[in-house]
Amino acid sequence: MQYKHLTIEEREYIQRSLWEKKSGRSIANDLGRSPASICREIKRNLPLERFLYTPRLAQERALKKRKNRGRQDRLKNQTIRDYVISHLRLRWSPEQIAGRIQIDIGKSISHEAIYQYIYHQFHREGHGYLKTGCQDLRTYLRRRKKRRTPKGLRRCQRIFKPRGSSIEARPTVVAKRSRIGDWEGDTVESINHKPGINTLVERKTGLVFITKLKDRTSQATTLAVIERTNWLPRILKQTLTIDNGPENQAWQKIESRTGLRCFYAHPYCSGERGTNENTNGLIRDYLPKKTDFTEISQEELSRVEYMLNARPRKRLDWRTPLEIFTKELNKFKINISIPSVALVG
Repeated sequence: MQYKHLTIEEREYIQRSLWEKKSGRSIANDLGRSPASICREIKRNLPLERFLYTPRLAQERALKKRKNRGRQDRLKNQTIRDYVISHLRLRWSPEQIAGRIQIDIGKSISHEAIYQYIYHQFHREGHGYLKTGCQDLRTYLRRRKKRRTPKGLRRCQRIFKPRGSSIEARPTVVAKRSRIGDWEGDTVESINHKPGINTLVERKTGLVFITKLKDRTSQATTLAVIERTNWLPRILKQTLTIDNGPENQAWQKIESRTGLRCFYAHPYCSGERGTNENTNGLIRDYLPKKTDFTEISQEELSRVEYMLNARPRKRLDWRTPLEIFTKELNKFKINISIPSVALVG
């Protein structure tokens, strides 16, 4: 049976019946309607302050609701839409945009609404074709998926034989992120096993250093760590957590030259260097896999480094790593500037 909206005549009959003190079920039987439909109609249009059903106002309200049905934009207004689109193009995630928009323009929106707005540009939520006059914003997302799908999880195990001190011996204060000066390091590989880049991330602030490597030797990685940390005050060099790869075998030299205490994470446990792994993923957003880092200029790496350090983070209450790092430096009355990316090795 096909549902039909109430007509103005039926609403006028409801008004007369209410004057006659008829029940909702009796009115429904007279009109051949469901009692639930009549009860919802009366409840929607019977204001408590007047307790008076007005069929004309009820009809106008129903027509207005029907006219706007399914046509509202997913985001509140054009100002918010412009902010969302411009920051998606800066490779910000919907959650980062939702967290930062309150700080920047005093508006609020949920990250779920942003995802819905992105996928609403397509018929059938990404399964169909792009709607007329819309743009494909999925290309600015980290995963760039055509449709929204649940995430999976996998685990691997291997016998752990660290080259130096194990992460199990690392001070427990490091995991709390309560102090500045605890770093995580890794190497991002180039295409065809060519020399890549070294990344260093400070755990509390999320500040990242991206350094181009001249070759794939442990000497190049060691020099990268030394060059990017030698300007830091001693209080900003506490620990360095790295993986057990061959490029990190010269940990004794790093400790003696920088003052950092090196600790090795377990194999296939990327969560033990989660800050670094997440940052590497962000770098891949700008410099995707199969990128030949030997052809990437120092200026381009500097630009990516700045973009990441000026990117708001949820765990920082939507402040940027640069803002938090500067705040931490001010606590110790340290006045220094961050050097740009350099070619070392």
